[in-house]
Amino acid sequence: MRFETFVALRYLFALRRQAFISIISLFAVFGVGIGVGALIVVIGVMNGFSTDLRDKILGVNAHILISSLRGGIKDYREMADEAARVPGVIGVTPFVYSEVMLSTRNGVKGVVLRGIDPGTSDSVLSLSKDMISGGIANLDDSAEVPGIIIGSELANRLGLAQGSEVNLLSPSGRAGAAGFTPKIRPFVVAGIFRTGMFEYDSSLGYVTIPAARQLLGFKEDVVSGLEVSVNDVYNVEAISALLRDRIGTFTVHVRHWQEMNANLFAALELEKTAMFIILAMIVLVGSFSIVTTLVMLVIQKTKDIAVMMSLGADVSSIRRIFMLQGTFIGLAGTVLGFLIGVPVSLLLKEYQFIKLPSNVYPVDYLPVRLEALDLMAIGGAAFLLCFLATIYPARRAAALNPSDALRYE
Repeated sequence: MRFETFVALRYLFALRRQAFISIISLFAVFGVGIGVGALIVVIGVMNGFSTDLRDKILGVNAHILISSLRGGIKDYREMADEAARVPGVIGVTPFVYSEVMLSTRNGVKGVVLRGIDPGTSDSVLSLSKDMISGGIANLDDSAEVPGIIIGSELANRLGLAQGSEVNLLSPSGRAGAAGFTPKIRPFVVAGIFRTGMFEYDSSLGYVTIPAARQLLGFKEDVVSGLEVSVNDVYNVEAISALLRDRIGTFTVHVRHWQEMNANLFAALELEKTAMFIILAMIVLVGSFSIVTTLVMLVIQKTKDIAVMMSLGADVSSIRRIFMLQGTFIGLAGTVLGFLIGVPVSLLLKEYQFIKLPSNVYPVDYLPVRLEALDLMAIGGAAFLLCFLATIYPARRAAALNPSDALRYE
């Protein structure tokens, strides 16, 4: 063991004999520990919230959206084949999009209607995984009354269950002698899904593409666009560029999820950074306690410092002794913070005992996701702040003149 490390450890364990300095040291350790623990939990929640929100958005919406600039895509089958050949694309499905009114005996609600292809939708959407009643297979085009899949919040609000009959009112009505008459068609509830996002569960409905065309009055075999899923959600920029090159002969607009949700995820990233800075202030308060501990210890050990310097210890050795001692205190606080923050985060993730109102937040529980890079950043930042707190007391100890310290001894 090096001389500086040996002396630093002896001073550290001898603090129990000096009650006042020992109490300040404990405050320093607990201050750093609480700050690090709070950082781990909060950053874990922010990561979990962002990841969970992204997964839910990408479960209902595609990674890349190809839409027409002329109101509809006629040659969508040829376009889908071209898009499927692009490297990185794992699924392509057509869709029809419109806003309609859903009416029942219990009330009326505006609904975002999406026509899907049951044969290819599973390769892009997570609808099958979100079903709590019924399934996509129940969307039968040959039935006299077509089926519709609705969200759980919408079903609860209107008192609907699988097998219930509803009416959809299309905005593309007909003009007659009595004026404008909306087009109405009956549907039967073929299934109920639940994504956990109130916005989707309360206002989204799925039917087959032929049923949507009939309701909306499409005269041709057209769709609103194509939805594309990729093997790497963070590589959508490059894949979108390849799609534009491959289907450049078509009059379409290609957008990916990062473009369509840029403001939302930028705000979440800004909140994460702000919370990191704010909670790092707790660690900074703990590091101030380290400064106090070391300054008082330097005053207490003035004679010892003078004796060591008289016996040949140089200035750098004295400086390292007190820097090591403060570093050990900071390391103990950082380890304590991990022992607090990581178990609390894992408990929150496993049992989800903190529930959120689903009509206020996009998710109905507190999600937690711990990432190695964030844990390293938190530990490194805490350790750096504690190390910086040792510089001033260590320099003061190294600047001590042995003759002045021993003059009256």
